Amino acid sequence: MGSKKRSARAREVADFKSQLENGLGGLDGLFANEKRREQKREADHDAAMRWKSCEKKNRYATRDEAEEARKWCEDRGTRGLEIYRCEYCGGWHLTSHPFE
Repeated sequence: MGSKKRSARAREVADFKSQLENGLGGLDGLFANEKRREQKREADHDAAMRWKSCEKKNRYATRDEAEEARKWCEDRGTRGLEIYRCEYCGGWHLTSHPFE
């Protein structure tokens, strides 16, 4: 709403109200944009979590294979590794972060 003239401002207000009533732009457009932005943010977050907890790590088909890898690491000085089942790929991975 840029004009200071009453007649122009009244026209702008009327146009805005008609857009709201007709579902054109206005708040509906804002809500749709916000929903798209939130969906993109969630997809980006999920992709980052998948990369962090699955894709950048070695995958083991069985828990026994992961246990062997953990023992191999311990023999070479890496202690405190945990084994977990991956929710993304269904395989097994090692992590240095303890589970609560």
